Amino acid sequence: MSTSLLIRTKISALTGSAWPIIGLLAAVPLAGLSSTPISASESSIGVGPQSGTLMLKAKGAATVAPAVQLGSDMDVTVSGTIARVRVTQVFRNTAKDWMEATYLYPLPEDAAVDSLKMIVGQRVIIGRIKQRDEARAIYHKAKQDGQKAGLVEQQRPNMFTNSVANIGPGETVMIAIEYQMPLKQARGLFSLRLPLVVGPRYVPPHSIVSNADAVDAEKVTAAPVLHPKIDTKINPVSIAVHLNPGFVPANIASAYHKIAVAGNGDQRTIQLAKGEVPSDRDFELSWRSASADPTVALYREQVGDKGYVMASITPPIDDDKAFVPPRDMIFVIDNSGSMSGASMDQAKSSLLNALKTLRPQDHFNVIRFDDTMTKLFPTSVAASEARVAEAMAYTRGLQATGGTEMLPALIAALAHDEKANVAKAVRQIIFLTDGAISNEKEMIAAIGADKGRSHIFLVGIGSAPNNYLMTRMASMGRGTYTNIGSTAEVTAKMASLIDVLSRPSVQDLTVKVTGNSFDLTPRMLPDLYAGEPLLLLGQAAKLEGSITVSGRIGGKAWSQKLDLKTATPSPSVAKLWARRRIDDVEADLALGILDPKAADAAITDLGLTYGLVTSQTSLVAIDETPTRPTGQMLKEEELPINLPDGWDFDALFGGEAAAMAAANADDKATLKAMQELTAIDLPQTATNFAVLILKGIFLFLVGAKGLFALRLKRTSSK
Repeated sequence: MSTSLLIRTKISALTGSAWPIIGLLAAVPLAGLSSTPISASESSIGVGPQSGTLMLKAKGAATVAPAVQLGSDMDVTVSGTIARVRVTQVFRNTAKDWMEATYLYPLPEDAAVDSLKMIVGQRVIIGRIKQRDEARAIYHKAKQDGQKAGLVEQQRPNMFTNSVANIGPGETVMIAIEYQMPLKQARGLFSLRLPLVVGPRYVPPHSIVSNADAVDAEKVTAAPVLHPKIDTKINPVSIAVHLNPGFVPANIASAYHKIAVAGNGDQRTIQLAKGEVPSDRDFELSWRSASADPTVALYREQVGDKGYVMASITPPIDDDKAFVPPRDMIFVIDNSGSMSGASMDQAKSSLLNALKTLRPQDHFNVIRFDDTMTKLFPTSVAASEARVAEAMAYTRGLQATGGTEMLPALIAALAHDEKANVAKAVRQIIFLTDGAISNEKEMIAAIGADKGRSHIFLVGIGSAPNNYLMTRMASMGRGTYTNIGSTAEVTAKMASLIDVLSRPSVQDLTVKVTGNSFDLTPRMLPDLYAGEPLLLLGQAAKLEGSITVSGRIGGKAWSQKLDLKTATPSPSVAKLWARRRIDDVEADLALGILDPKAADAAITDLGLTYGLVTSQTSLVAIDETPTRPTGQMLKEEELPINLPDGWDFDALFGGEAAAMAAANADDKATLKAMQELTAIDLPQTATNFAVLILKGIFLFLVGAKGLFALRLKRTSSK
């Protein structure tokens, strides 16, 4: 399939001259746009593009199966609290043309990607880490020279592109990527999450202020989404997890996939019960210890003249809940188009569960956002029975529509109420969203500017949330991240979150090292909540001495001392330390502590030194033998992805609105124009209202032309 069959990302300039026309159309209803009356107790902020703003159009929907078929196999080895993952992607060219395939795929946001192998027939070509521009130049030269080539680039810490050039007709090329990651742990539950699909991302028009911004936004605009009219889902995946946690595991479960478990003792093998499934939702595996929950995990690695250590320390849960201080709870709910379907149901149900837990001494407010924003109350109000009932009725009436403008809602939530009765309360912001946006840096910078006055708790909604954004916001906001992937999880997970919110966190954390000097990460220590571990990674000249972590739980002092001699050897610690150090650099960049040039240099050095794919370094593999015959053209294809499970296709791409407009068209020219508009110019992720305005102008002009032609016809017939 040639690229002409796919909807490509384009950049268009909205010039000032277009806006006077829009003013003339103010009274004309535009397809897909809606306005909600704002009561006297509400305030609203509209968010939209200004004159001259660059904006991205979406890639849209793929209406035919791709020529290059893709299948993936994931082989995971869990050792203690570290996972090593090998992802083998098989690209098979079913066309008669020579092809280049590009695939946008997700990885865990804390994954350290360090290996690329390209397998062609019996040959295995090992990838090398290069500076990003150098790797891209090597790849493009090999592509032009007819050599098989593979390129892995990071677009976000949880979003990568894999490009494979010169796949011959009927040929199969395999790309094997490897990474390692720490496991999640909370209240004795260990979990492994493998993202399998990238949800479409909304690009806020205001974030495109330069060509560089436009190029960056284009990279994370999701690939074409397979249209539901195609019966067969694509991109099948098989998964095998070799579980060796260091204890006898119990309660092994997968929340979103059926699994088969084999083995005994402290080792298990877990596979998908169906063998393979479409890549349309994240895979999650969880387990507990059959005996007492481990509270300390300590690992070490020696690389050259440097030693590395990783410590996971879980403070005890404080059961003293005799006094829970008054809280000022700000609930922020995403009702943009990407939340349509099951995600909106999950978000509303989650918010309703949270509202039921409010007490008379608490204050609260509800903020909803799409490409506009509304505060239910001008300021936080006391959680009286009447106010809570009003908020619950408001929540039930929310509908998913519009773009995903998260930043104004976050800024509004962070704004502090100076009223004395609220100022003394513990301030907690609960954000319910799928995070389907591209401007993550702006969100993180806004939280950093708050300087820790608010605690931010993220509830990731849906089958494929933006975990990178969620975890970073929670970390910067000294809160926690909870994912709700199905409606069946709402009650249990929200009850667990509310319990966490009502308990005292471990505050004033300090780390003391004796007998050594460690470069520790994270540099900014978080607050810890019930059952959550502190994950420390350190680099030193020698692996000796001790680490003592101290803090306060409620009003009680707590500390834990670790002797580094007791650490378990692991081959993964050095790269995980480097991955965490890169996170520190990116946080300093977002907060303005580092300028972009210094941050890029630091990330480049870490990527090259530790052999990692980063924003500044990439993996490239080249087969030295040219295979594409001279004169044979190379066709490019962006491989489509499945729509994440539970997402509403028509809400994302405007299908229903376009179909209704076409059905009401009176002449063939208008009908044809509508069909072309629906097939080519589709807004990305949630409804991008600026694109819809342009559509409205277009439809208005087409309709005016048809009406004028009809009047001429009637006049001539008289």
